[in-house]
Amino acid sequence: MPKPIIIDCDPGHDDAIALLLAFAKPELVRVLAVTIVAGNQTLEKTVNNALKVLSFAGVQCEVAAGYDRPLMRPLEIADAVHGESGLDGPDLPEPTFAASKRHGVQVMIDQIRQCKEKVTIVPTGPLTNVAAALVGAPDIKQNIERIVLMGGAAREGNWTPAAEFNILVDPEAASIVFQSGVPITMIGLDVTHEAQVMASEVEYLLNSGNRVGVMVGELLEFFGEFHQTMGFAGMPLHDPLAMATVLDPTIVETKHLPVTIETQGLYTTGRTVVDFYGVTGKEPNVDVALKVDRDRFVQMVIDAMLSYGR
Repeated sequence: MPKPIIIDCDPGHDDAIALLLAFAKPELVRVLAVTIVAGNQTLEKTVNNALKVLSFAGVQCEVAAGYDRPLMRPLEIADAVHGESGLDGPDLPEPTFAASKRHGVQVMIDQIRQCKEKVTIVPTGPLTNVAAALVGAPDIKQNIERIVLMGGAAREGNWTPAAEFNILVDPEAASIVFQSGVPITMIGLDVTHEAQVMASEVEYLLNSGNRVGVMVGELLEFFGEFHQTMGFAGMPLHDPLAMATVLDPTIVETKHLPVTIETQGLYTTGRTVVDFYGVTGKEPNVDVALKVDRDRFVQMVIDAMLSYGR
């Protein structure tokens, strides 16, 4: 029986690949809805990017726009990474379907309430929509199986020395989610920085002759330009690893640990503070991913991209 999921994202190159990975595996997951948040780019652009990618792949589901800014802060975007459109690289045609007229948070709440099975939420952007849903409808917690999110880090930051981008953009929302009592798996930079796709693998996609595979190769070419300036050998597939973990939890190794979100630090705002040694006395609340099977993960992504059109 496919696992019901809601994808909450801010496409974004790696978000787009995570979306395609999910829809390539209907035997494993059933996507109830895709809700969109501002993050990598403004909400208007991230919604349009989701619609474009799904349309290009011949996939249609309810895509609903959520929050266009963090709960308490001005929006910070990652245009240096994802470009002016948020999805620079391939020349994607206009979408073939429109976004839902309903607010993304209401869609999330309704889908979780109505589903006869417990729902897994897969956030790959700032946690604004998820936090708003949990605060606005606390009853949905009983029907959430788990939140498997891309965000945070046990040991390092990427947008600041201390913080990962998704958590930094809306640390107050992250704090709400991490304190919600809902089971959480955190796919942070400790594993996503090891989950790199290499130039030869991108070249394989570009030469595949597969329409979606070539498009994803073009996404990764642009995505790689920024990461080369940062000294990476390849391109970290942050968001697809969260989706891959939903599809196959054995692809990462986790440890159940206490995690809190720093919201007030001068240099550490947005830090996911992971207590490895129990010094805070807090109960463990998050399964923190610390190791990844890179080869198996990248092969999963490549196979999924090339499955379109078969």
